[in-house]
Amino acid sequence: MATATKTREYTEASIGMLEGLEAVRHRPSMYIGAPDKKGLHHLIWEIVDNSIDEFLNGFGDAISVTLHKSGDAVTVSDNGRGIPVGMHPKFKIPTLELILTKLHSGGKFGDNDSYIRSGGLHGVGSSVVNALSKKLVATIKRDGNEWTQTFKRGKPADKLEKVGPNRLHGTTIYFEPDPDIFRVTHFDADWIKTRLDDIGYIHHGLKIHFKNEITGESFDLTHEGGLPEFLQRLVTEGQAAVVNSIPFNAAKDDAEKIELMLQWTESTDESIRSYVNGIRTTDGGTHEGGLKSGIVKAVRNFMETHDVKVKGIEITANDIREGLVCILSLFIRDPAFQGQTKEKLNNPEMTAAIEGFVRPALESWLNANMTMADQIVGRIVLAAKARLASREAAQEVKRKSPTSRRLNLPGKLADCKASDAEETELFIVEGDSAGGSAKQGRNNYTQAVLPLRGKILNSEGLTLAKVMTHQELADVVTALGTGVGDRFNVNNLRYGKIILLMDADADGHHITTLMLTFFFRCMPELIKKGNLYIALPPLYSITIGKEKFWSRDDAHKEEILEELLAKRPNAKPEIMRFKGLGEMKPKELAETTLDPKTRSLLRVTIESIIEADKTFTELLGKDPATRYRFIMESAAQVGAEELDV
Repeated sequence: MATATKTREYTEASIGMLEGLEAVRHRPSMYIGAPDKKGLHHLIWEIVDNSIDEFLNGFGDAISVTLHKSGDAVTVSDNGRGIPVGMHPKFKIPTLELILTKLHSGGKFGDNDSYIRSGGLHGVGSSVVNALSKKLVATIKRDGNEWTQTFKRGKPADKLEKVGPNRLHGTTIYFEPDPDIFRVTHFDADWIKTRLDDIGYIHHGLKIHFKNEITGESFDLTHEGGLPEFLQRLVTEGQAAVVNSIPFNAAKDDAEKIELMLQWTESTDESIRSYVNGIRTTDGGTHEGGLKSGIVKAVRNFMETHDVKVKGIEITANDIREGLVCILSLFIRDPAFQGQTKEKLNNPEMTAAIEGFVRPALESWLNANMTMADQIVGRIVLAAKARLASREAAQEVKRKSPTSRRLNLPGKLADCKASDAEETELFIVEGDSAGGSAKQGRNNYTQAVLPLRGKILNSEGLTLAKVMTHQELADVVTALGTGVGDRFNVNNLRYGKIILLMDADADGHHITTLMLTFFFRCMPELIKKGNLYIALPPLYSITIGKEKFWSRDDAHKEEILEELLAKRPNAKPEIMRFKGLGEMKPKELAETTLDPKTRSLLRVTIESIIEADKTFTELLGKDPATRYRFIMESAAQVGAEELDV
């Protein structure tokens, strides 16, 4: 007997609305990015940016950040004007409460003269931090008095209270991230210190103090030397010889304040750091576009003026910028950032403005410093010749028959058919079982698979000769074709992408770390040139009816389940945890991890060689004391549910 199926009606009653800060708590990723380590620390920068805004507008010159002993609470203090505490004339609640509990409220939306230059123009920073904190305490000093108010998960826990008289002025925000939002609420002291250190260079004249109560250390991160001192540090970290001994610098301070420092080095990489109103724009934007265009046009104009030509070689923009280390800092009144995390500038007018600032200034400097200009142009010509030689070498490889590509290759390597290195990929896979699935699921025209067998050698602290006695790592070098050490030649690289494909569990992460150590110590050029990637295979499959979803880890799994059950509360999802990639069907592995159209990859990059070297030495070196200290300091931020036993 057939039964009637009940349909879910879509009526006026189906429509809901999130009020106040509920939207922030329901969808935190819209405001801070993912609620991961980066999103957690973004809370600090939202508060710090507000303090910097006071400095930028001539109020206050000091910021103090304290990481408390628990590791999951932070206090940010400044000596600015202090957030207004009086009753708001329109909304009839204390202004402090309005700012901390309502989105799109703040001094940037009221009197236009309150903030001439500002990093926070969306009016959501402080209120977002409040919404995502299990506790936030605001202490205000202004107008001869001190005031305080406590909030919990975005809502007032008590009324604004006058503590008593106080002749000082400023704002202090103490907050504890909400564990209901963040899987890990333990802050990383090194992350905080590094970011504050950068801020100290960009805002010379701003006094910055960081206190780490966990270790008892205090740091004065004030840098009166500003961008020149910052550039010197970056060049030193890059460990490459400089081309122009005196850096180029230019600045202007009118409607837009712009400051630029740049220096060419012998490095093969281009390193540009850009900041807008003191906020680092890691994804660049229109200002970086104008900067790059201005540099290239200035150099081209100089070369044309002095009739610099090289027969048979065309100088490209990449040739001109190769080896460049550059810092651009600008302060504008109305920055249009892409998203609340402010990692990219979208102001279209800034492309022409920055190009118009950079091109004439750099061209004039080159003409006034002929000796250094000749050295720079010589370096650019060498870059062009190296590029041409690399292209000819690559073409020579392409001309070789597919058979010649496979001579003396490891027997366990399942090579691909394509002979053009630029379109090929090598998957370095954990184990024969996973290797079998990968071989069946791959596109055998462009994708090769090399399975690793047995325990991978920890190459940290070992000589190259010792490392190459390990058969698995020797096979990797042979498959890549570049050689290693003094014989390394990146032009012989047989694959455009090298992808580490390991299980999504703790053992897989360990093998990935060992392989990263090998590449960093023995073949760092492949990382610098962007050839090394990490695949992101799923740890779980979630099935509801005929639909299947994939999750990378436990947090991602919970996020998917929450969204699915919100739409289908009566559904009973089937959850499967993969013990390894070998358990996945070749078709599933292809869909989730191999197919460029549907997979996700992480490109391995090195932001600081010094910090990377320190990390590998401490965590994988021969001295166990550093690892023990790291484990003891980090134990508090690892929950029992995160342990993979």
